[in-house]
Amino acid sequence: MKIILQLQGPGSASYTGVWGTLSRMWKEEGWRGFMRGNGLNCVRIVPYSAVQYSSYTIYKDVVMEHGKTELDTPRRLAAGAMAGITSVVVTYPLDIIRTRLSIQTASLGSHDRHIDRKHAPGMMSTAKLMYRTEGGVVALYRGIVATVLGVAPYVGLNFAVYESMRDALADDQGNVSNYGRIASGAVAGAVAQTVTYPFDVLRRRFQVNAMKDLGFQYSSVFDALVKITKKEGPFGLYKGLSANLLKVAPSMASSWLSYEIVMDLLSKP
Repeated sequence: MKIILQLQGPGSASYTGVWGTLSRMWKEEGWRGFMRGNGLNCVRIVPYSAVQYSSYTIYKDVVMEHGKTELDTPRRLAAGAMAGITSVVVTYPLDIIRTRLSIQTASLGSHDRHIDRKHAPGMMSTAKLMYRTEGGVVALYRGIVATVLGVAPYVGLNFAVYESMRDALADDQGNVSNYGRIASGAVAGAVAQTVTYPFDVLRRRFQVNAMKDLGFQYSSVFDALVKITKKEGPFGLYKGLSANLLKVAPSMASSWLSYEIVMDLLSKP
């Protein structure tokens, strides 16, 4: 739903609001519409999370001040930003294909005039089509500049806010309850996503920039910012934010809790 709202261009009002969008998705596509692209997302999230969390641990050691065992906030931001960039570069082709799969049966722009909802292409078919018709390997990395511009501060803020809240909620022995971990993860995800959300919209727009029937095309990040603001207003850069917050808070809360539990298990002799 978030991706559909992000990619609804100027002059298009097929989808309005959270519940209106969900209702239309159900009416047009049924339960499959809700799950569109989720299989690939489950494949992508494994290496993405593994690379992000493990590289963050590595980068923490790299930027740690000599003689200290904890990072200050600027260094947490730096380590998180580098971890975010690393994970994006490794898994980006899967992310762009997931975006295409998510909207291939949605009523966006003139796109709805040639939708075949019963025979929508799958992951490999979409990847091959993009490779063949949109410039080879370059097509699978379209929009990575806008993505890196957004993911660096997003992941940096996510890690920094989480660890700061975690420290604030810890007891005298430095232990944090699972409820504290959940709260820290939810707040960290919501804060980071809200601050960096315009870059997420730009990422999605560039991932489909080669699709000429969606009602928009951009030559650069600056060009996209100008056109979106001019044609869709400043809130055009926040399309889908409410839907995203409904997702990102429980998503990051469960991710951080899972990470902490696994780390606890792995640290036991």
